[in-house]
Amino acid sequence: MAATARLAERARAIARPNPGVAAMIVKEGRVIARGWTQEGGRPHAEAMALAGLKPGEARGATIYVTLEPCAHKSNRGPACSDLLSAEGPARVVIGQFDPDPRTAGGGIDKLNAAGSETRVLEDEPSARSLDGYLMRMREGRPFVTLKLALSLDGCIALADGTSQWITGPEARAHCHAQRARNEAILVGGGTWRTDAPRLSARLPGLEARSPDRVVLTKGSVPHGVRVIHRPEQIADLDGVLHLYVEGGAVTAASFLEADLVDELHLYRAPIVIGGDGRSSLGAIGLTDLASAHGRWSETDTRALGSDRLTAYRRTRA
Repeated sequence: MAATARLAERARAIARPNPGVAAMIVKEGRVIARGWTQEGGRPHAEAMALAGLKPGEARGATIYVTLEPCAHKSNRGPACSDLLSAEGPARVVIGQFDPDPRTAGGGIDKLNAAGSETRVLEDEPSARSLDGYLMRMREGRPFVTLKLALSLDGCIALADGTSQWITGPEARAHCHAQRARNEAILVGGGTWRTDAPRLSARLPGLEARSPDRVVLTKGSVPHGVRVIHRPEQIADLDGVLHLYVEGGAVTAASFLEADLVDELHLYRAPIVIGGDGRSSLGAIGLTDLASAHGRWSETDTRALGSDRLTAYRRTRA
């Protein structure tokens, strides 16, 4: 299932408005087919995997899929639970139940009725591969990643606002790859007016996967740029399962204060700016140190040239 969840990365963001799902078919100890949700949400992962096989080849196989196969009818394609049932797999291993009420156990019921053994893992790799979809279905908003590029002493710019470039080319390339993993990217109105950022994914081969642009402001924005007035309005961003927030300091603080940050990416450069530099964050409403502890857990750390990325996840009940 961990391998299948990694395969789902290929569908992230491009599968909108559907979740990025992956499927892998194993028979006699060998992977015989695999698939992931295609651009625009169709075909689904299961249909793509089966399309690579001859009729009847999946009979008796084990199928791994990160999300419960859909059970509802659609004019865009058949229900995946019906497709799989017709092929007669021996087992279907499912990473996550589908909270969509149109499926919500119905896919499992169809598979069981057709004679396939089903097992639902509710495992971490598949949950992470579906973090945006699960957040949207359960909380009604996108999964939010906040990115900050900092000096060693926590500054994001010189006193005059100069911030290009805090980090080096490797860290910036990694950031562009992260942009391509999100349906939308957000900055505050001050950053938008001062820096006029392009907010695109400028890596060879990923240009077409640049996210929608969103600005947190009460001012005007150009045509084609989406606008929200307060962080809670991210719930109104239709078609957005993953939102990448790039700041600046006031915007970053407002999302943290509203407790709307699910993942934190800190890119630290080996430079010191000093006390006259601009802080990475404004006030976030913290009143005591005890409440600051236990909120974040480290999930990744890696060197990017001379810089270092450390990623944290928000710890929630």
